[in-house]
This record gives sequence, structure tokens and C-alpha cells, in this order.
Amino acid sequence: MTIKVGDTLPQATFMTMGKDGPQPLASDDLFKGKTVGLFAVPGAFTPTCSAKHLPGFVDKAAELKAKGVDQIACLSVNDVFVMGAWGDSQSVGDKVLMLADGNGAFTKALGLEFDGSRFGMGERSSRYSMIVKDGVVTTLNVEAPGEFKASSAETMLGQL
Repeated sequence: MTIKVGDTLPQATFMTMGKDGPQPLASDDLFKGKTVGLFAVPGAFTPTCSAKHLPGFVDKAAELKAKGVDQIACLSVNDVFVMGAWGDSQSVGDKVLMLADGNGAFTKALGLEFDGSRFGMGERSSRYSMIVKDGVVTTLNVEAPGEFKASSAETMLGQL
């Protein structure tokens, strides 16, 4: 079953790269009492994700926060070391929180996984964005395979 607007997000533990190495982050700590702009990509360092998706949210971070977003988070089914290195290479700083869903548990609980085996990528996340208020999905934009339109930072700005 795929998550939909009005649903509460499932409980999960993400991994983030902190100053002292990998750190767990519970979904309640990320979403409770906050407005979060969450977007997911099929893979760190992949072409569209690196050239358009993540940079768009980095570039629009101040505008998103001015419209009420407390935290912008990028999720991928990659390990925390890859997500940390990708964030560093994209100079995200504190503009975007890089979330590793290493085993894809959160992605599967949302029903937004896809099989990238034909590309040698295994199970991955679909490309999407959502606005989450206090753990409840208020806006959801899931891309068609191979597309990048609906989940952009610009689209999210227009939805706030």
C-alpha cells in the first residue's frame, strides 16, 4: 500500500553523518511538531539526483524555510557514508539533512520502492517529494519512472 495525503508516516530510524560519525535519527525526532520538506532520490551521485534534484533544494532552501519549512531532508536507499560524502560533494551544509535509509525499510513501509536491478542498483526509492506536518503527509508528489518534474524544489515552493 502506498502512502497518501492524510496518512501518518511510519516509525523509522534513519542514519545521518554527524561530526563524530554515523548517528541514528528516529522519525519522531525528525517530524514531530515540525514541517518537513522531504524528498527522495533513487541514488546518491546519480545524474539527475546530483545535477538537478538535490541542488534544487540546496538552492531553494532559504525560500522553503521562509515559507514555513523547518527542515529539508533528502532520503535515499544508500548507506550513511555514501549519503555523507554526497552531501559534502554537493556542499549542502546545514541546508539539507541527508538521510540514509540503508536497508530501505522506511521506503518499503511507504510503498515507494522500485526494483533497479536491471541497472545494477537493487531495491531503491522512487523519486518523490512530500510536505510533512507533525508526522502527517499534507502533500505528496511521486514521479513517473524516469521523470523529474513533480518532486522538484520549485514545485514544493508552489505548494506551500
